[in-house]
Amino acid sequence: MLDANTITSGAELTAAYSTVGIIAFAWYVLVAVALWKVFSKAGYPGILAIIPIVNVFILVKIAGYSAWLGLLYLIPIVGWIFGIVVAIRIGRGFGKGGAWSFFLLWLIAFVGYFILGFGKATYSKPS
Repeated sequence: MLDANTITSGAELTAAYSTVGIIAFAWYVLVAVALWKVFSKAGYPGILAIIPIVNVFILVKIAGYSAWLGLLYLIPIVGWIFGIVVAIRIGRGFGKGGAWSFFLLWLIAFVGYFILGFGKATYSKPS
């Protein structure tokens, strides 16, 4: 037998999922816009920023590594460490320091990629 509390809880849960989904989609669009500009500055087609897994491999290439190393992100602890290394190498490629790269390209990447993409930083492949 259906209870009114169960129906209300289900509706509230659906509304919560809808809200989270809308926020997640908006977040994804903003990150894709930032990455589009970063990819363009680095000489890659910006449209690749829209494709979810491809954008990670392009970031690895911008860091100066082979795209195959992007598979390291799948290994739990290694993925975090490799993410930090990639962030620092991308920052170095855009003329930023290690601390800047760690905080703004790894910890709060959303802000850092907007600064790189829409700022005056120019890209030179890190050695």
